[in-house]
Amino acid sequence: MTAPPVGVVLYGPPASGKSTITAAIHRHDPRFRLLPKLKVGTGREDGYEYVTAERLDELRRTGRLLLETHRYGNVYAVDRRHIEDMTAAGQVPVAHMGNIADLRRLVGPTPDAWLRVLLWVPREVTEQRSKGRGDADTAQRLNAWDETLTDLTANTDDGFFPLRIDTDRLDAETAVAEITRAFLALTKAADTAPHQPKSAAVHREG
Repeated sequence: MTAPPVGVVLYGPPASGKSTITAAIHRHDPRFRLLPKLKVGTGREDGYEYVTAERLDELRRTGRLLLETHRYGNVYAVDRRHIEDMTAAGQVPVAHMGNIADLRRLVGPTPDAWLRVLLWVPREVTEQRSKGRGDADTAQRLNAWDETLTDLTANTDDGFFPLRIDTDRLDAETAVAEITRAFLALTKAADTAPHQPKSAAVHREG
């Protein structure tokens, strides 16, 4: 038996439904919880743990940062200890990723330990949703949509995301059913796979 899957990665452009689906999957199964990101900067607070630049430097020096992203004038990072604490508590981290490089850093050498889900919407839907929720930086988010499409085309192949969900076509509950079904399949596959004495479910560098 191999190690069970660590969590779920939701990748997609701005306003593709990452937060909506995460909330819905938590209501469906409380084990699924948002993996909080550290944030240095301003703007939305939901889903982030605000830290000072000095605190981020400290975590960086001690090797706790799995990844670090600069976008919208802010700095975002993932603390490996958050993942370790969540999995130790029997929770399933749900990570939000906006670029493939960060996604690859998160999953490390064992990408199949995470269910990788592509959430997609047309560019005009991102614009509508961004304006509808009152974003002050819709133009930047449209630029990010363009960057996401380029990133996806350049850095993945057809098999990289086992699951794709077009959130302008499927409601959140249907999306949740698809994600939980796929995650359960990964869990069953781990239960029946031959024993592997070494597993690197959470990527460690250095």
